[in-house]
Amino acid sequence: MLQKLTLPQKLIFYTLLVLLAIVILFPIYYMISISLKLPKDIYRTPSLLPRNATLQNYVDLFGKMHFLINIRNSIIVAGSATIISVFISCMAAYSLVRLKYRFRDWIGRLILFTYLTPGALLFISLAVIINRLNLGNTLQGLIFVYLTFSAPLSTWLLMGYFRSIPADLEEQAMVDGATRWQALFRIVLPLATPGLIAVSVFTFTGAWNELLLALIFITSPDKQTVPVAVSYLITGDVFRWGLIMAGSVAAAIPVIVLYYLGQRFVVQGLAAGAVKG
Repeated sequence: MLQKLTLPQKLIFYTLLVLLAIVILFPIYYMISISLKLPKDIYRTPSLLPRNATLQNYVDLFGKMHFLINIRNSIIVAGSATIISVFISCMAAYSLVRLKYRFRDWIGRLILFTYLTPGALLFISLAVIINRLNLGNTLQGLIFVYLTFSAPLSTWLLMGYFRSIPADLEEQAMVDGATRWQALFRIVLPLATPGLIAVSVFTFTGAWNELLLALIFITSPDKQTVPVAVSYLITGDVFRWGLIMAGSVAAAIPVIVLYYLGQRFVVQGLAAGAVKG
């Protein structure tokens, strides 16, 4: 496509790409720059370049604030919620797409409606349920809560991807003697790997970045997730920008690495689900 453009058109095209890259990357660069400055440099000598760059903010974050514990908690919660959610969603999405039973379409719409319901409207009822299950202020309770928004989204996305897989493949396998479960695990899921990875990445990211529910259901400092720990770096009207930016950089790295490793599958999975879903 670019080869068919004239020179002025190419210049406009690349200029717009550069401007878009600057808009996207500048906040990230500024966050890293602030994280490498001491408070006196942040307020007294504002500049885009980190003069007298130092890692003191990171030393305080991981040494005094024990931020590695918060990262561990987030990995446990987000990872567990992703694994459980994707497993449940695989079964639910396959059932809604392949099996025929009454009210199947209504169940699919209900799942979408559940996902679209604001989480702020549910936390009171969730708090009552978590309290009765004796899971208050625990990572297990937070995982259970995260399933309320991750499972519906995962199911809805996987429904679109399973529709893109021809049903003839399963029928041929079952004609050869395979059961429905064998057809699912040996035929459908291997073909759905890009979709499963895409859904896993989105589910993990949503659980990793979630703040409201984690702030409500977790009260112990040693059980706080990364977003809660970063929010607690603000005390009253005092914003410790160096620590806040250092925490934000540390929190962004796992998600960036995850997207970098799975970017091809994310694009492929979303494209397949969007075209044939």
